[in-house]
Amino acid sequence: MAQRLSLLASFSTATAALGACAPAGEVPQERGSQAVYQGVSTILLDDDLVSFSVAMTGAKNRSDVDAYGRCAAAQYALDQGFGFARQVRTIVTKTGGTWYGDAVYLISASLPEGLRTIDAEVVANDCAELGIPGR
Repeated sequence: MAQRLSLLASFSTATAALGACAPAGEVPQERGSQAVYQGVSTILLDDDLVSFSVAMTGAKNRSDVDAYGRCAAAQYALDQGFGFARQVRTIVTKTGGTWYGDAVYLISASLPEGLRTIDAEVVANDCAELGIPGR
């Protein structure tokens, strides 16, 4: 009997541990709701000006969509050999259960002037820790 209880306890622990894992591209937001990142579309507007269109479901609010755009900008800057970006603007809309973000960033090798600048490496690492994809 003790062996069965021990086995049952081990099974319950393993099941709970597996349940805590989120599939790739998803981050638990709150009980019953998960963010699902639906991809990034990138358009080069000028040599250093880039537009990122993102879509997701399960966002709590606009700041979740803004973070997704920031993660996309950071990853793109790194992929292109740049270390910094400055947010020009982000427009967030919601249709049904899907949130859309249209973010424009200026990417550069050195820290640009402005208030909304990001260090691409730091932001990309933060995004990875939070489970927010940059692509």
